[in-house]
Amino acid sequence: MVGDLSYMHPELLQSFLAGGAASGALTSALRLVTKAAFENSKDGLRKGALLFFAITTFFELLCVLLYAFVFPKVPIVKYYRSKAASEGAKTVSADLAAAGIQTSSDNEDVKKQERKGKKQLLMENIDYAIDLFLIYSLTLSIFPGFLSEDTGKHSLGDWYALVLIAMYNACDLIGRYIPLVKCIKMESRKLLTTTIVSRILLIPAFYFTAKYGDQGWMMLLTSFLGLSNGYLTVCVLTSAPKGYKGPEQNALGNILVSFLLAGIFAGVTLDWLWLIGKGW
Repeated sequence: MVGDLSYMHPELLQSFLAGGAASGALTSALRLVTKAAFENSKDGLRKGALLFFAITTFFELLCVLLYAFVFPKVPIVKYYRSKAASEGAKTVSADLAAAGIQTSSDNEDVKKQERKGKKQLLMENIDYAIDLFLIYSLTLSIFPGFLSEDTGKHSLGDWYALVLIAMYNACDLIGRYIPLVKCIKMESRKLLTTTIVSRILLIPAFYFTAKYGDQGWMMLLTSFLGLSNGYLTVCVLTSAPKGYKGPEQNALGNILVSFLLAGIFAGVTLDWLWLIGKGW
């Protein structure tokens, strides 16, 4: 999906990324509702979990159907896909055919020669790729595992971890809308990389806050983690495709998402390091 939107208007990609964060915020809200509804009932945790997964599965299937049958027929999507096809993109041909649009293969060989390969695109944007890897490896090394297990006991009790996760998701959503304000959108590649690398300071900050700080400081740190995650993600993914042709933007978007997913995997793996020394 990111590759698909990378050759369209940057605001469409931003909206998609914001939608992903909105789904996280809605998930947190739904979890809070199910916990409140079944907290005092017999077998409440199981009932709440079943209701939660039933609702989320329904919406997931709904999104798949909308993407498969409605999204290709949206006029602006057809316009950008036709534009990408005219520049030599092959991956959109089937999508256009599904929407009833036939593409021409004239001058395909010439356009293919003019197109940059995936390796060249990666080398030209290796900093963006590493940026995304670092963003998500750090974020997922803290969220949600550390927030759920290592924040101590506080006045909110069982609600504390859920509130922290909800605050992260809400701030992640807000952060993905901030780049819409052009004057505060970060586009300098060096500044982006410096800012992303500096987020490593959040690891000792969370560690010492969990050990010595109160819940107010932990909520503040969690909010900043979500805000910076959303903001930097949008800045990187909307800045990288600029200056390329449609097929190149599509390929670059897919490459960057691969590094994003690798960062998620690395972050989830690193999340276990918080358990060192805790009897595991």
